[in-house]
Amino acid sequence: MEFPTWTASSNSAVRRHLTPEVFEQLKDTKTARGTTLKDIINSGVVNQDSSIGVYLGDEESYSAFSALINPIIEGYHQGYKVTDTHPADFDPSHLDAPNPDADAKYIISTRIRVARNLKGYGLTPTLTKEERTEVEKKVVGVLEGLGGDLTGKYYPLTGMDDATAQQLIDDHFLFKKGDRFLEAAGINREWPEGRGIFHNDNKTFLVWINEEDQLRIISMQKGGDMGAVFSRLATAVNELSDKLGFQYSSNLGYLSSCPTNLGTGMRASVHIRIPNASAHADFKKICDDNQIQARGIHGEHSESAGGVYDISNKRRLGQSEVQCVQDMHKGVVKLIELEKSLEK
Repeated sequence: MEFPTWTASSNSAVRRHLTPEVFEQLKDTKTARGTTLKDIINSGVVNQDSSIGVYLGDEESYSAFSALINPIIEGYHQGYKVTDTHPADFDPSHLDAPNPDADAKYIISTRIRVARNLKGYGLTPTLTKEERTEVEKKVVGVLEGLGGDLTGKYYPLTGMDDATAQQLIDDHFLFKKGDRFLEAAGINREWPEGRGIFHNDNKTFLVWINEEDQLRIISMQKGGDMGAVFSRLATAVNELSDKLGFQYSSNLGYLSSCPTNLGTGMRASVHIRIPNASAHADFKKICDDNQIQARGIHGEHSESAGGVYDISNKRRLGQSEVQCVQDMHKGVVKLIELEKSLEK
C-alpha cells in the first residue's frame, strides 16, 4: 500500500490526520475480520471532497487504527476525549421537554433516530451477504413481536413490488442505495439483499435495516410533542437492545461505521417554520450557544424553503440520549421566543 495522493482542494479529516508517520505505523495492520487501513480510508481517497473520509469495518478497528481514528473522533466531537466515559440515559421520565408549540403554529413535525449495530458482527462495510441476511432475520423476528403502538409490518427491499415501493416513497420511508461515499466504503455490496424497512401501523415508528448502519431506529410524529416521540423510541430501542445486544464501548458509546455517529448515535430534530428568526443576525449565535444545528428540510447542505428549517442536536458523544433531546428542546424554545418577538 502506498501513501494516498490528495488533491489540492481536499480538506477531509482523514487527510489532515493521516500523516506519513501514522501511515507507516498502520499500513500493515489488519483486524481479525481482515479490515485494513486501505479499507478504512478508501471512501476518503476516492471521494476527495469528503468531510471525514473514514468508515470502520468492525469493532476492533477502533482500537487497531486508533492512531488515526482517535484524533478524528476528538476533532469532530469537540470537547470530548476518547479516554472520557460516555454517559447513557434513555429513561423518558428524566426528560423535561414539554411541547414548546402547543398551538402547532411553528413546529411541523418531530423526529428522533438512533444508529445501532449488533454485537458479534462486523460493521456494515465488512458484512458478508450471509451475515447481512442473518442480521435482517434476527431483527425482523424481534420487530414483528413488538406490540401496542409499535405493531407493524416488515417490507424487504428484495422483490418489492412497484405499488409497495411507491407507497413507501409517498410516506418518505423508502431508502435508496447508498451514495458514492458509502459505495466506496463497501456498504452497498449485494444491494438490495438483506435490506428492508419496518414501520408501525400508525406510521410513527420506522426501522431501516442494513442501510449505513445495521439499524436506524426512528420515532416521529406531527407537531412538537418531543416527550411522546422520545418515549416511543426508548420503548423500542430498549426492547431491541434486550433481545439483540448492541456494540458498545464505555468510552465511545454505541459503535457505528462512521465516527460521527458514535456516542448516542442520536439525531433529534424538528421541522420548524421560523422565517423571521432565521433571518435575524442572532440566528447562528442562538444555534451555536444551544448546541443545535440548522439546515434545509431536504438534508445536509440543502437550503430552507419558506423559512422552514430542520433543527437538530449537534452533540452525540459525551451526551446521554436524554441530554441530546434536551439540547434540541432548549434551542427550539429560544428560536420560537425570537420568532414571536419579531412578529410583533
